[in-house]
Amino acid sequence: MDRRFEKAKALMPGGVSSPVRAFGAVGGTPIFLERGERAFVYDADGKEYIDFLGSWGPLIVGHSHPKVVEAIRDQAGKGTTFGAPTELETELARRIVDRFPACEKVRFVSSGTEATMSAIRLARAATGKSVLVKIEGCYHGHADSLLVKAGSGVLTLGIPGSPGVPTDLAALTVTIPFGDAAALQCVLAERAGHVAAVIVEPVAGNMGVVAPPEGWLKALRDLTAENGVLLIFDEVMTGFRVDRGGAQTLYGVEPDLSCFGKIVGGGLPVGAYGGKAKFMDQVAPSGPVYQAGTLSGNPLAMRAGIATLDLLDEPGTYEKLEAASAKLQAGLEAAARAAGVPAVVNRVGSMLTAFFTDRPVTNYASATIADTKRYAAFHRAMLDRGVYLAPSQFEALFVSTAHSPAIIERTLAAARDALQAIAR
Repeated sequence: MDRRFEKAKALMPGGVSSPVRAFGAVGGTPIFLERGERAFVYDADGKEYIDFLGSWGPLIVGHSHPKVVEAIRDQAGKGTTFGAPTELETELARRIVDRFPACEKVRFVSSGTEATMSAIRLARAATGKSVLVKIEGCYHGHADSLLVKAGSGVLTLGIPGSPGVPTDLAALTVTIPFGDAAALQCVLAERAGHVAAVIVEPVAGNMGVVAPPEGWLKALRDLTAENGVLLIFDEVMTGFRVDRGGAQTLYGVEPDLSCFGKIVGGGLPVGAYGGKAKFMDQVAPSGPVYQAGTLSGNPLAMRAGIATLDLLDEPGTYEKLEAASAKLQAGLEAAARAAGVPAVVNRVGSMLTAFFTDRPVTNYASATIADTKRYAAFHRAMLDRGVYLAPSQFEALFVSTAHSPAIIERTLAAARDALQAIAR
């Protein structure tokens, strides 16, 4: 593995195409994966791992599901890209609109970053205002204005923002703590007439999983509506995962604009943003807000997304995901107690994070006090026992429909052994 990583580092920054993959936060060198099948991945040396990374969330039906593979194979035989409209875009758009009442129209893009970036541009144009409010520890991709106190790799690497982001642009982004409605009220008063939008992960997944406090999302909705500010839900991670209709359905709060990625493309590169027609019709060519992309609506991604969402609509799917995820959470909590290792396991639906701390994790500040060295030791111990987790304390673990009760129990057996080992 070292040889492969050395070759990669000679040709790519840090040897990777995305920073957290480099294993810098957990030590050692990254595992080079070669294939995946249902709940398992296999490295270049043929070793098998139970996979809870799931390509960082998209693979909710597991690796290489036969129906998804067949859809991609069939489409590849017809054409991989056209740069022209296809009926597949309409089919996938209909599935999104049917699931999300807040979305009357959607626009497909090629990544979650592009979706959030485009939604913010639209919000600024629709309101005629410039200031963006984001939440500490929430990650919305690597667009310039979104790297202020961000989560995901920015938090993992301990980077406060990023060189290359102009000071003037960063000044247009104001951050508030997760769960703090009073802080938003203060910002809206202090910046009255200047705030265009509030963007939030309704369930944080990029400082680890943190559920919204009761009533907080509704408070965001009420405050933004009262002040002529658009509310943007970044459901790139939660969309189609925590509920058929995402976090907005789970918590009963409708945003003005919604951003999607990951599951919506079934594991292929894709993103989307949507909202009420009065906003979306301002996007070119219907309106003046320009956004375009050569590979937007790529037919391979559309077919994979359609196949994945159809599989999720099979009876009992979300109940199965909930049962497996609840069993995993309870088992991890019990294993940590038995080992005498302080741990808090946060979960919403089929995404969860085990924080190594004895205090509740409710926001960015409480997430960052977790013991990252202990997580690194746990990560290595689980790898040694054939379980593949995210290489960062501040990421989520994802359960798929391929994680059977037997696989969950096998995972918990490994966790019990690993926690005992790192407690010594």
